[in-house]
Amino acid sequence: MNESAPGKLVLSQQSVLDFWHDYREHLIVAFGATYLLLRLFLWRSPRERLPNLQRGSSATLGQSPWTGEKARYQESPAPWMGDIKVTEPTLRTAARKSRSEPKKVRGTRNRRTNTSSEEQDERFKIKPLVFFSSLTGTTKTRAKDVVEQLKEHSAKNEQFVLIPELHDLSEIDYDDYFIVASESPTEVRHFYIFIVPTYNIDTSLDAFLEHLSETHNDFRIDTAPLAGLAGFSVFGLGDKEGWPSEDQGFCSQARDIDKWMAKLTNRKRAFPLGLGDVKSDVAERLDEWRVGLEDTLVTIAAEGFLGEGVPGSGAPVESDEEDLDEEEEAVSRPLAKRSMKSKTSTLDDLEDLGTKVPHQESSINPLPIDFTTSRKSTSTISMIEPPALKAMVPITSPTYAALTKQGYTIIGTHSGVKICRWTKSALRGRGSCYKHSFYGIASHLCMETTPSLSCSNKCVFCWRHGTNPVGTTWRWKVDPPDMIFKGAVEGHLKKIKMLRGVPGVRAERFEEAKRIRHCALSLVGEPIFYPHINEFLSILHKNHISSFLVCNAQHPEQLANLKYVTQLYVSIDASNKDALRKIDRPLHRDFWERFNACLDILAKRRNTMRTVYRLTLVKGFNLDEEAEGYADLVARGRPCFVEIKGVTYCGTSTSASAGLTMQNVPFWAEVQAFVVALHRALNKRGLGYGMAAEHAHSCCALLAEDRFKRDGKWCTIIDYERFFELLESGETFGPEDYMGEPTPEWALWGNGGFNPADVRVDRKGRKVETGKVEEVEA
Repeated sequence: MNESAPGKLVLSQQSVLDFWHDYREHLIVAFGATYLLLRLFLWRSPRERLPNLQRGSSATLGQSPWTGEKARYQESPAPWMGDIKVTEPTLRTAARKSRSEPKKVRGTRNRRTNTSSEEQDERFKIKPLVFFSSLTGTTKTRAKDVVEQLKEHSAKNEQFVLIPELHDLSEIDYDDYFIVASESPTEVRHFYIFIVPTYNIDTSLDAFLEHLSETHNDFRIDTAPLAGLAGFSVFGLGDKEGWPSEDQGFCSQARDIDKWMAKLTNRKRAFPLGLGDVKSDVAERLDEWRVGLEDTLVTIAAEGFLGEGVPGSGAPVESDEEDLDEEEEAVSRPLAKRSMKSKTSTLDDLEDLGTKVPHQESSINPLPIDFTTSRKSTSTISMIEPPALKAMVPITSPTYAALTKQGYTIIGTHSGVKICRWTKSALRGRGSCYKHSFYGIASHLCMETTPSLSCSNKCVFCWRHGTNPVGTTWRWKVDPPDMIFKGAVEGHLKKIKMLRGVPGVRAERFEEAKRIRHCALSLVGEPIFYPHINEFLSILHKNHISSFLVCNAQHPEQLANLKYVTQLYVSIDASNKDALRKIDRPLHRDFWERFNACLDILAKRRNTMRTVYRLTLVKGFNLDEEAEGYADLVARGRPCFVEIKGVTYCGTSTSASAGLTMQNVPFWAEVQAFVVALHRALNKRGLGYGMAAEHAHSCCALLAEDRFKRDGKWCTIIDYERFFELLESGETFGPEDYMGEPTPEWALWGNGGFNPADVRVDRKGRKVETGKVEEVEA
């Protein structure tokens, strides 16, 4: 038995091997078919189970935006699934199927049901801030009316809405409100309200829009820095006679503010944009908008959020909600003054661009293609033309009307000329301005003009009442310099001739006034802003008209490229950055850097032309304890002269709204005391300046470098004929080379500065005795 066991085992193995060789093909096919059937069964089984995930079944999905029900997957798993779980992508697939049915819309406002406990407890009061812009005062009046009505509304709902504040966009510092949400207590949220018109000229609104754009595109600032606001809303005033439709520019600036604010607040538009036509329905539309806004303010304060579907409220955004980029694409369109035609946007294959450009003759260079843009259709590349430049001050604009009412003669599209009151005074023998005492310029021989009515500042003491255009870059038509010169001379002489019948005008001075000897480029705006300022200065000098050019130290590039000027001024209105922002209210965000760059340029030019710092003293702004700071600025720029002048109050509501009243005008004694303090500060630094001259009637004094002394006497007077000789010679020269005769005794420091050859009178024309003014001890 035991001996035969191995033999049986060998026989059995041989039998199995023989069976495999005989039937292996059949076995392989059978096993393969079985495996495929099993895999097919496992793959088809879950697909058959998913259709049961319908509204009527026990399996519900996620949270439906329109039912608000909380969903859970409750279907029991199939026995063959074991530990296999339905994955989230499977649920999403089923959700897309269940949402294929039409959405039901009900007439009641949905309540937020998914708020966290923190969001439910968040309640606050609303503080409305109303911003407006106005040139003629119409929008300001309507904004005040809205604020008064909001005050009445807040009195009835004081537990929700606080008393509103009114702010003029041309008077505030944008950084205080539009870089981050303005500071407020924890339980208070600010709500921004805008009531703005649209103009076809450059105003402070253009600077405001540019600020919003720069803020949004500044990589150093959060993309939604104003998200902390409770919300915002905008109302625009427009004229449908000039712009019949929105596409043609109706209320374009209001719409642009609405779009930019949507970006900066993360789409917290709490109430729709309102538009009104000033010629027809503006009162009705504004009232409707205000009533709706009042209800919105109470709702936001009571419920603590903006509403369903609005980012920031905690509610979901529905899939069919308008895309932000598409909604705000119109922000990049030009303003009303530019083309308002929209173009269809298509996407073309870059390889097909060559076939879409019309064939050109071989002599014409190929049309360059910008591959960085995708919004414009390449099929219209050949038809794109640069936008037509507009006039800075159109004849039909309110700016033109305001400036002409103030006595300006507008030259071309961006220049102006005006008669100075000192010109009238000199014609009557009643004295000239401080330039006569300091530099030997008789006022009746002086023409005051500017080749650029636009300015980059909005100074609180501006005489022009804020009616002139503003801007940071030149984007208007450019008139030729010879046309401006001819128009300025004609306008000036025309106004001189109109004075021939004024009582007291001296015949000899009237005849002398017909020969212009001097041009003060300090009327309004920024003369150096004019692109052809050097050519304009050359025309003046060829006609032997000396030039005094005043700039606001905000355009260093133009200042560096400036050629010879008889005397170059830089306005120094503050000794530090914060004070300069409050007084000049510059449009440039890097105003302080520009300011210092201009001082550095002035330091390099001090040996090639006469340079002057002009300090305008405003009590309460830049007068108290500022001498040391001004001395540091003088040390940086080393000007030939420093003029210190008290501010002249123009007595307008514009000045009052900027915080300027007669209380801010310093007395002559206060100016004298400041001059003495500045002189001491300069001497302490070893800079070598002295108190040279004064003109008490203009509340103005002059500090001069010691190099303008000859034989111990001050020589601040200019030898104008010598200046023209040096200029025409083509040789290099400096300010000492055209230094004139000694300063008159009556003009020196402490002597008053009034020419004894003239007669000083009071406001009623009565003669005033002139004598030596008591000198402040140095």
